[in-house]
Amino acid sequence: MPQREVFPIDQNWCFRQADSDTQNFLPVAQFPTNVHLDLMHNKVIPNPFIGQNENDVQWVGEKAWIYRTTFTLPHLGRRKAVLAFDGLDTYAAVRLNGHQILETENMFIPERIDITKCLKIQGDNVLEIAFDSAFLIGKKIVEKRPDHRWGCSNGDPSRLAVRKAQYHYGWDWGPTLMTCGPWRPIWLELYSSRISDLYFTTKVEKSLESAEVVVMADVEGSGEEVQFEILLEDENLGKVTASIINGVATAAFKIKRPELWFPARHGKQPLYVLHGTLSFREVECDSVSKRFGLRRAEVIQRTLDDAPGTTFFFEINNVPVFCGGCNWIPADSFIPRISPQKYRDWVKLIFNGNQVMVRVWGGGIYEENAFYDACDEMGILVWQDFMFACGNYPAHQEFLASVKREAIANVKRLRHHPSIVIWAGNNEDYQYREDMNLDYDADEKDPQRWLNSNFPARYIYEKLLLAVTKELVPGVYYHFGSPFGGKDTRDPTVGDIHQWNVWHGTQEKYQNFDLLIGRFVSEFGMEGFPCINTIDGYLPKGKEDSDRYPQSSTIDFHNKASGHERRIALYLVENMRYKFEPIEQFIYCTQLMQAECLATAYRLWKRQWKGPGKEYCAGALVWQINDCWPVTSWAIIDHHLRSKLAYYVIRRELSPITIGMKRIVQAKFADKYTRAHFETILKFEIWASNLSLNARTMVVDLRAWDIITGKEIFCKSLHPAFTLPPNRSIEITELTFPVSKNNANEESRTVVAVYLIENGQQVARCINWPEPLKYAHLQRPKQLSIKVSSGSAMVQISAEVPVKGVALECSDDAVAWADNCVDVVPGEVVELGVEGLEFIDEGKIGVRYLGL
Repeated sequence: MPQREVFPIDQNWCFRQADSDTQNFLPVAQFPTNVHLDLMHNKVIPNPFIGQNENDVQWVGEKAWIYRTTFTLPHLGRRKAVLAFDGLDTYAAVRLNGHQILETENMFIPERIDITKCLKIQGDNVLEIAFDSAFLIGKKIVEKRPDHRWGCSNGDPSRLAVRKAQYHYGWDWGPTLMTCGPWRPIWLELYSSRISDLYFTTKVEKSLESAEVVVMADVEGSGEEVQFEILLEDENLGKVTASIINGVATAAFKIKRPELWFPARHGKQPLYVLHGTLSFREVECDSVSKRFGLRRAEVIQRTLDDAPGTTFFFEINNVPVFCGGCNWIPADSFIPRISPQKYRDWVKLIFNGNQVMVRVWGGGIYEENAFYDACDEMGILVWQDFMFACGNYPAHQEFLASVKREAIANVKRLRHHPSIVIWAGNNEDYQYREDMNLDYDADEKDPQRWLNSNFPARYIYEKLLLAVTKELVPGVYYHFGSPFGGKDTRDPTVGDIHQWNVWHGTQEKYQNFDLLIGRFVSEFGMEGFPCINTIDGYLPKGKEDSDRYPQSSTIDFHNKASGHERRIALYLVENMRYKFEPIEQFIYCTQLMQAECLATAYRLWKRQWKGPGKEYCAGALVWQINDCWPVTSWAIIDHHLRSKLAYYVIRRELSPITIGMKRIVQAKFADKYTRAHFETILKFEIWASNLSLNARTMVVDLRAWDIITGKEIFCKSLHPAFTLPPNRSIEITELTFPVSKNNANEESRTVVAVYLIENGQQVARCINWPEPLKYAHLQRPKQLSIKVSSGSAMVQISAEVPVKGVALECSDDAVAWADNCVDVVPGEVVELGVEGLEFIDEGKIGVRYLGL
């Protein structure tokens, strides 16, 4: 029996508009592909990312398109021939040699079609795929189902009817670009029998001393047995041959003292390989391999010692993990052009940023394999949403059937990844239900009544997806939605919350993030402009463009957030002095404001990770890590992988060892009958966080300077040997700061620094400034020194006065800073690592700081 053979159908593709019989077929840009990429390649449309071209290409999503190729058949023999479509976007009719073989209506479902009887044994086989307009079909579905309460908070409501990446309809950070096309690979498979799925369940004992791996292979065709092997770094750990019974082969492995997979900075990430070989009469027919990791992964929800509600934290291999991390959206509006290397580059940035979790948001896609592979290798935990977001989805029978197929296909594809530790039913659909006052009775347990309510998608989240995950990934926690928990989605004491009362909602001051805590904060954020290179890249005339100023129509067009002008202005004017010109300084101010906001959140929330029984906050995932196009958004790294200042400050706040400080200014009145006689008291709360798994003993030092003169006014060792217990935060002291003259406003001109020192080396520092920063009389340093080390791998910064937010810049993307946006105080040299500087003229290094 011959082996299975697989051939990519990726050559000779061409396309044209379906309603134009006179139009010639044009060559595609690449394969896989989509229609916008191909139209740009043939110069039919302009780049939608440039200027306001997005408006000029909207017609594309309202047209039908045809893709065509030809291929010849390799020797078939007595084998079956199957065409495998990994992804068609979205409504497609597939014809082979004039015969319709497939219709699709779901972008997320891979399809397989037996084409043996349709093939030409000799000559060209013609494969043609006609893509209809998902936008127009969605509109018609809405019209046909007027009884459903169609509504959403981003994009067009018709998106809810269509199983397509929801962000294609436009979001508050992304353009409306209604793509279509063969967006994932197409394969021709020839075989008599094959392993259709290779999968397993793992159980690591609580003691971590042993693990059981039960492996299974689903077999199609006439195979007799499957040989299973497990390897680790090329060492064969076991080999078992199992007979095929009712299409399934099963075997079990016991592994003593397993090499366990840990999150980044908590341990190593060893990856085993499971290899399955199918044979018939001792002849190999097919083989499949998958990598996997061994780990215990649990979501712990238990009562707290002295606070309401329950915990919500991840425990990996018996180790509680504070999940500092980010939210992920698709990295491009045109997914087929994201290379595996670019996925790896993105995940590497997450890893280098000291982040330990990434949430794959529910309005995008079930990501490409390269993304999850990189997370497995680098130890990045994945929170995986199902693809529903910000709306009231229907639940008629055809829709449910499609969703069930989608869920099964994608859970099966991804279930071997050790990085995926949670599946969630949706993004903010329960929150939308609350905002619209749709039906929901937590005590109502009859699923049929859910379907008959005006919030029928509850059936999807609480029954359909629950059943799929329970069957296919029983060892991975399933969460009904994000956010979800407690009496409603805003309950901070149960489950997770999306904390948008900074920026959205009540628009609180970000200094008050400690009052906006949740057991797990899976979204929060602040906008910041991208760097000037990114803006110059989307302005049609670059640096010479007349719209090269912050309030221009083109720059506003590249910010999709409703009310962004008011919100950016609010947080800027509340916190710092700024100016619109030059635009580079305005960009810097928005990025510094974003950085200060997000650093404050991480610092204050991580403070509440206080050990067993006191896990008051167990995670914070910033919205968002990335962008799908060049835009002003909440991203901390822009579309071109250029880090904003917030990326660096978050990296420091998520370091294994950090120290934090909060300034409290109080007026103490002589008695309750006066407002004229009082004393100003300046206090500091100081704490440290140790996310490592070992206790550390540190010296704690404190110093203070006058903002205006740069004179050191206080210096004290707070502790000669303070022990930081492992994997928690601990309070160090509350200090009343001495002033030389009462009520002389000294507190408004005092900068305070606290340090952790181990074996004579500075491990962590925190510089605290009087806020709001706009009131501070910041001085321009006369002796700001920027020195490049002899090997060009380090830059040293010093100054004679306190300087806020020193940011180094270089227009050359070859230069990559390991750290940036640092506060500088007198008597201290701050060192920043850098790569690529050896090839750059030092004169190209620019510097910015607050008050420049």
